[in-house]
Formats: sequence, C-alpha cells, structure tokens
Amino acid sequence: MSEIAKTPQPPYYAVIFTSERTDGDNRYAEMADEMVKLASIQPGFLGVESAREGLGITVSYWESLEAIQKWKQNERHLAAQSQGISEWYLTYKTRVCKVERDYGFEKV
Repeated sequence: MSEIAKTPQPPYYAVIFTSERTDGDNRYAEMADEMVKLASIQPGFLGVESAREGLGITVSYWESLEAIQKWKQNERHLAAQSQGISEWYLTYKTRVCKVERDYGFEKV
C-alpha cells in the first residue's frame, strides 16, 4: 500500500496487526495481496494501510465490530492466519481500536 486510507468521519474501528516475519518470502507477499483484495470486498471494510521494514504494521479500518468479527471468521482469512503461524511469523500482535477522532494534512 502506498497511500493513506480514505476513511469516513469517526467513529469507526481500526485493526492494527503488527508482526515480525521469518526469513524468506514463502509466498507471503502473494497471500498478503490476496487478503487485501478479499478484505476490500467484505461488508464494512473502509480501507487499509501497510508498511514493512523489519517490523510490519498493517492497519485495516472497519465500520463496526461486527464487520471485524465477520472478517476474522472468513474461511480464507482463517487459512491465511493458520499459515502465518506455521510459516511466516516469529511473533504478531493484533489490536482492535475505536477511532473517535482523526485529522490530517494534505499538500496540494
């Protein structure tokens, strides 16, 4: 991802996924792209931002806790999570937050 997600006025929710990877790609990039595409068609999905240089951080934005729960239960996402534990991650942490305020700047 190379741009800041365009989110609506708060409140909405953010899922922050922080990870440290194992060595080698092992088709990780392919799966990550697939998960972004799949998440983007889920009801309640608002956007995603991701960065990786050593520590990886992906933040996805959602309309509701219910939308997040449905995404967490998606069969393909569950398979990716399982593969992540067995192949791709040394460690990870997921945090779910309610966004109550946001603001920014954009040079035109």
